[in-house]
This record gives sequence, structure tokens and C-alpha cells, in this order.
Amino acid sequence: MKCKEEFSQIVIPIFYRVDPSDVKKLTGNFGNVFKNNCVGKTNEVIRKWRQALAKMGTTTGYDSRNWDNEATMIENIATDISNMLNYSTPSRDFDGLIGMRAHMKVMEPMLCLHSDEVRMIGIWGPSGIGKTTIARILFSQFSDSFELSVFMENVKELMYTRPVCSDEYSAKLHLQKQFMSQIINHKDIEIPHLGVVEDRLKDKKVFIVLDNIDQSIQLDAIAKESRWFGHGSRIIITTQDRKLLKAHDGINHIYNVNFPSAYEACQIFCMYAFGQKFPKDGFEELAWEVAKLLGGLPLGLRVMGSHFRGMSKHEWINALPRLRTRLDANIQSILKFSYNALCEEDKDLFLYIACLFNNKRIEKVEEHLAEKSLNVKQGLHVLTEKSLISIEGGRIKMHNLLEQLGKEIVRHGLGHQPIREPGKRQFLVDTRDICELLTNDTGSKSVIGIHFYSSELSSELNISERAFEGMPNLKFLRFYYRYGDESDKLYLPQGLNYLSQKLKILEWDHFPLTCMPSNFCTEYLVELNMRFSKLHKLWEGNRPLANLNWMYLNHSKILKELPDLSTATNLQELFLVKCSSLVELPSSIGKATNLQKLYLNMCTSLVELPSSIGNLHKLQKLTLNGCSKLEVLPANINLESLDELDLTDCLVLKRFPEISTNIKVLKLLRTTIKEVPSSIKSWPRLRDLELSYNQNLKGFMHALDIITTMYFNDIEMQEIPLWVKKISRLQTLILNGCKKLVSLPQLPDSLSYLKVVNCESLERLDCSFHNPKMSLGFINCLKLNKEAKELIIQITTKCTVLPGREVPVYFTHRTKNGSSLRVNLNRRPLSTASRFKACILLVNKYCKENEVKEVFGRKMMKASYCIIDLGLDVQCRPTHHFLPPSLTEHLYIFDFEADVTSNELFCDFQVDSNEMVIKECGIIQL
Repeated sequence: MKCKEEFSQIVIPIFYRVDPSDVKKLTGNFGNVFKNNCVGKTNEVIRKWRQALAKMGTTTGYDSRNWDNEATMIENIATDISNMLNYSTPSRDFDGLIGMRAHMKVMEPMLCLHSDEVRMIGIWGPSGIGKTTIARILFSQFSDSFELSVFMENVKELMYTRPVCSDEYSAKLHLQKQFMSQIINHKDIEIPHLGVVEDRLKDKKVFIVLDNIDQSIQLDAIAKESRWFGHGSRIIITTQDRKLLKAHDGINHIYNVNFPSAYEACQIFCMYAFGQKFPKDGFEELAWEVAKLLGGLPLGLRVMGSHFRGMSKHEWINALPRLRTRLDANIQSILKFSYNALCEEDKDLFLYIACLFNNKRIEKVEEHLAEKSLNVKQGLHVLTEKSLISIEGGRIKMHNLLEQLGKEIVRHGLGHQPIREPGKRQFLVDTRDICELLTNDTGSKSVIGIHFYSSELSSELNISERAFEGMPNLKFLRFYYRYGDESDKLYLPQGLNYLSQKLKILEWDHFPLTCMPSNFCTEYLVELNMRFSKLHKLWEGNRPLANLNWMYLNHSKILKELPDLSTATNLQELFLVKCSSLVELPSSIGKATNLQKLYLNMCTSLVELPSSIGNLHKLQKLTLNGCSKLEVLPANINLESLDELDLTDCLVLKRFPEISTNIKVLKLLRTTIKEVPSSIKSWPRLRDLELSYNQNLKGFMHALDIITTMYFNDIEMQEIPLWVKKISRLQTLILNGCKKLVSLPQLPDSLSYLKVVNCESLERLDCSFHNPKMSLGFINCLKLNKEAKELIIQITTKCTVLPGREVPVYFTHRTKNGSSLRVNLNRRPLSTASRFKACILLVNKYCKENEVKEVFGRKMMKASYCIIDLGLDVQCRPTHHFLPPSLTEHLYIFDFEADVTSNELFCDFQVDSNEMVIKECGIIQL
């Protein structure tokens, strides 16, 4: 007993032909023998013997009186001790599992092992995300310190082993029997009633894992209430269905298992594909592509990593096309459990999302499926609770592999054999199948939706003029291109005879005709999306548009007129970005009284707006950015719901727009407005005013406490006007092409963004910056002196851009060759959160000269980074930065935090630029 108490050794008494109570109380023959052995011993020795035997008598062990056969008893004792020795060996099964340290960091506080309360913790996430693995690690680490423990694997499968046609009560008895037989290691236990778990375990400290619960009956049978278990017990439940966890009164902690980062996903895949955390030489791009196709799902990464292991590079390349369109059978069999558990209505919704509506806005999906016999809101809730979709930023997100599962189900219809003829399927999503249908006229009444990713075409496709005649039930037609792909690949050489009269969605990027077919039916149309079209006009006359909610005609550069919108009374969004031939809007737009967003950016032929827009009392956002010929806006109207008006780059607009006094955001950069009315001070909701200074701008001093963005483009300006310091709410200051500006004075403390572009004489910074969240940009300011550059580099900011041809020595860890480097910190982090400043230098991958002089209106560049600490991807904050457009001979500097624990790190940087690559990088610990 001394060894047990002092060294935590396991003691198992064997009571051979003696009653344990006689050992405890020192009675009977055992007591007589004890007295004889005490003769001649000191009182202290006898006292210790008595205490040890009293404890021994109450210690769980083996009583020979319970066995009729001594050989059987000895065999049982040997087996049990062997098992104990196996369990006492430290587990190394989970060593090196990618990402587990982060999961344990979250789970351990939830377990709160030092507390005597009974805790039930749910682990929730989609199939294959790693819920069971997390639970196994917790069980392996902590179960030994509990009196009893059990890991009940795949509980939902136990429901299928119960007697056929058993009622709910019998099913619960069956589950309790399975549970109790495992936790007390007694296979033949009988469960006469449902109170057995509570009666047997209410005084026991237990550690229980119930893996893969999918029905409330399972929880009710095994762990209905926390009082069933002794103080300090811990019960972990893994499930795909959050609703089950939320409905249980005893579960107060739920861990939502997120997908691993892209770097962790690649590491997981590489462990199974190569036996190491990084790709073999020559396999880097292939490994990254496969990991991306699998969407970071650990199950898929494991299965496909094992599949690719040992393959040659040529075999990898040959296998990729199938992986892009087909789901591995092992992955499919696991994921399909979740689909099969849905009701028929929710199965339908799952397939609609997988084939047509993944990544789409919730309100659009609800509207498009409104006439189906689907309760869409409830269905989305069910799919979310069961981890089959997630809702992010108002959009429906379905994992890549679940999307592939849905498409695979559609290919097979209701049976087990695939539907060989694509035209007889409900949805068409495969490029090859769609091409066959569009050229051979093989569609049928079965087809409801077509989702065609035209960018996958390797050559042009001539669509038959009769392609859609056999599909009268077609409701959803999407032909879309990859972002940035402006090539024309779909042609209608003979025109188009027919489109379904039931169409609700028509999305056709690069539509090749100049006008829609004369028999085109708009009665049921909900969304019309014709980006980059060749349309001159849509149709003639007044068509029924009562169901039309969304209309997008962006980049239709030869569109000259819009149709009559008198019947578009439910239109919510009208996007006409870069319709550069559009001269006017129809006055009938005033009938679209539910319009909320009107985007007219870069409509460079537009001269004026019709006065009827004054009827758009629900309009919230009006953008006319880049309408360079727009001279005036309608007067004497008040758009009472207007939140934002963007007139940036309306170069000939001279009169201040007074179309609403309720505006929150008013953008007037690079206009020629001469005066700001004094009434602006009384606009109750105005929070952002962006204004350009020019020589003709006179009356604006009364607005100094309202202006948030100020723009200067004055080639003669030698110094910043003193009144700038008085702009108390100034957040953004832009100085563009101020060629005679030599220095910058102290600027308002409110400033969070300073952008200085092509100020070729700027040398000094007679100012300081104290806002750590500030962004600085000094682009093509090539005369900045050494002191100015050192100040810019060393101050704490969110991100900074400045001229430079190499990473400065200030960054103690640098590389002149590539985007990654190893870092040996001089000091070990005092805490897990360490701050770093990084610097990258870009070079054009095509060896072009730096030709960028104008940076306004260009897409921001995303810079991301990964820190590997002890072989694991660690959490960084923020995860990325959006930086000014990519430039060569400029340094990009940004700060971030990372949760590091060692002083040896690996850092990797990436930019999402098609033209630029990282030439040099550097980092310093702050």
C-alpha cells in the first residue's frame, strides 16, 4: 500500500479463501493469524499493519470464492493484469497528428478537469472533420485518472444491431446493455430497467466518450442526466447534429471543429502521401492542388493521401482529372450516411445546393425555390445543424466533397445504376455531358437545372439553335466563366430558337447574340445575369417582369438601351457596371419602386439620370463611380432611404448633389465640385464625406469637422495647407501627383490611412505617427531621404509601402532568394503570443519594367503568411493583409502576431498576383 500511495503503483489484492471483510476488520481465522504475527512487534509497526490491511480490505480485487475453478480464476487474473500493463504503456498513436495541439488547447479548458462538477461536452462538425480523433486523444490522455472509462465507438451503428421491430424502450435497454457491458467489462450483464446506469455509476468518477451520436434516444439511454454519474465525471459526445447537443439540458459546452488551414491540410495530405509533412521534390504543386480539391477535409486528405502514396509523378497527373469530378468510393460511403438520414424534402434541398446554389446568398435561394414544395428556411436550418452546410456572411457554403457527393447522387438518380443519358438527369453539372446535350439536342423533360463552368472548355463550342427545345421544364440555367476569363467560347452560329418558358434564373456570361430570342419568356424570371454579353438590347416592348428581383448586365460594353422596366416592381438590384455604350436610363426605372441597389460604375457615355429616380424611395446605394461624362444629377428630389452615393471620378460634375439629406456615405473624390452647401452640417446621418481639393473649391470650410477623406492632386502645391490640421475627423489623406511637395507636416491624430503617390520631390517627414492600426503608402516617392525611410520602416503600423530595392538590414532575418526563410529567435518567447514585422519585395515574373504610375481603382493585393513552429502551422493574427496594387522596387511591410512556443520557426509568404512573385523577404521579432 505504501507503493500505491507514494509511487502511484497499481495494487490488486487476491483474497484467496479469505473474506475481504475479515481482512478489513481483522476477524475470523485471518484475525487470529494476524494476532500471532503481532507478537514481539512494536505498537507503531502493528498500527501501520492495521491501516494497510483496512485499506486493502476495501480495495477492488479478486475473491477466490467467486470462482469454482482455480485455473479459470488464474487465467482471468493474468488476462486482466496483461491488459492493465498494456493500458499503462504511454500511447504514441497520436504523436505528430497535424493541428491537434490547437484542438487540445480549446478542449482542455472545456473539460476543466480540476472541477468536481459533472461536465458534458459536445464535439460538433461535419463527417470526416476529425471529431472522433479529437475524442480519442482526450480519452488517451485523461481516462486513466478516472475510476471507470469507456470509448463507445460509432454509437449510431449500435442502433442497427438491436432486434428488428423493437420499440423505443427496448432500444434504450439494448443501448444501456451495450454501454454497461463495456464500462464495467462484463459482457453478459443483464439490464432489467433503465435505472441501472444511474444506480451503478452515480458514485463513480467516469470518463465516457459517446462517438457519432445521431438520435436523441441514444443520449437519453446512456447519459440523459448529469446526476447519473459521480462527481468529477466527464462525458464527451461527438455528433454531426448540433440540434441534439443544444436540446440536451446537461450539455453546456460545444466545440465546433473547424477545417484546418490550407497549410495544415497540405501537411496532413503529405503525411499519408509521402510519410512526411512536406511534398517530395517535384510534387509541390501537385500536392497543393490535391489538398485544395479535397477542401481541407481530414478524411479526404487521409484517404487520398494513402491512394497517391508510391505513385509516380506521371500517375499523379493522370489521376487528377478524375479527382476533379468524381468522389472516391471510400469517402462517398462515409459522407452518404449523413445524406441518407435526411427526410426526402431535405434531400431535395441538399441536391439543389450541391448542383446549383453553393456559395449563393440565402435570400436568393429562398426566392428561387419559393414555388417548390420545400420549406427552404427550415431545410437550411436542418442542413446547418447537421453540418452539411454552413452560413457565412449571408451565403450558403457546402464543402467541396459534399458538393461532389450531391452531384454523384444526381448521376445515379433514385437507383444504384448511373443514368447513362445525361439529358434524362434532373441536374447537369459535368462539362462533357453538357457539351453533348447542347450540340446533339438530347435534353428531356427531366432536366430542371444546368450549371456549366464554361472556362473548363479547351476550345470553342457551337451550340445548336434547338439545344433547349427538349427541356420545357428547365428553370435554372447558368453558363459562367472564371473571374478574369474574358475569352468567348460559347457561340450560337444559327441563333437560338427556344428557351424554356419556366426559366427563373438565366445566367449566361459572354452571351453571343445582340438580342434575346423574340419568344423569350420573362414571366417567371427571378434573376437575369448577362455579364460580358454582346447584347445591344435585351428585347422589344413591355414584358412581364413582376418576378424579376436581380438584374446584372455588367461589362456589356455595346449595350445601348435597357428594356421598359414598368412591370419590374420587385426589382431589388440593377448592376450596369462598365456598360460603356449606355447613354441613358429609361424613365420607366421610376416604376421599380423596390430597387435597393443601382450600380452604374464606369458607364462612361452616361450624361444624366432621369428625374423619375426620385420615385425610388427604397434605394439604398447609388454608385456612379467613373461616369466621366455625367454633368448633373436630378434636382428637387429626396431619396429618403439612400445610405451611400458614390460620385468618385465623375470628372465634369460641378454641382454638389442634393438628392437626399439622409445619406450616410458621400464620395466626391476627383470631381470638380465648386462649393459644399452649408446645409450639409444639418444632415443627421452623414458619417463619411470624401472630398477633393481643387483651386475652384471655395465654400467648404464649414465642413471641416465632417470631412473624413481628403484628396489632393495639385502639381503646384509645395506644402500641405494649414487647415488640413483642423479636419478633426480626417481618416484618409491622399496626395497624388503633388510634384513640388517637399515635406509632410504633422497631420491630424485621427488619420488612419495616408497614401502618397507620384510625389517625386518629397524628401522629409516632419511628422510622427502614433496610430498602430494606421496604413501608409509612399508609392513612387523616390526622393525620400534616409531618415524618412527609417522612420517609416520602424514605426508600428498595420501595413506600409515605400520605395526600395532590397529588404533593409533592420529585418534581422532575411533571404534574397524566395518567399520563405528559417528564423532562429535570439530570445525564446515569454508568452505564446509574439509580435513580428515582415517585409517582402516583389519582382515581375515576366521580367517587365515597373510601368505602374496610376494605382487608383486597381484591385488590392492579398498577402498571406504561414508560421511553422515545431512542425505545426500556428495561428497568426491577422491571417492576411490586403495591400496596395503590386509594384516592383517597392517594399511591403506589415505586422502580425503568432502563437509560437519555440525559438526555431519556418516562415512562408504568398501574394495573390498573377504577374508578381516574391523576390526577397525578411522578418523581425518586435
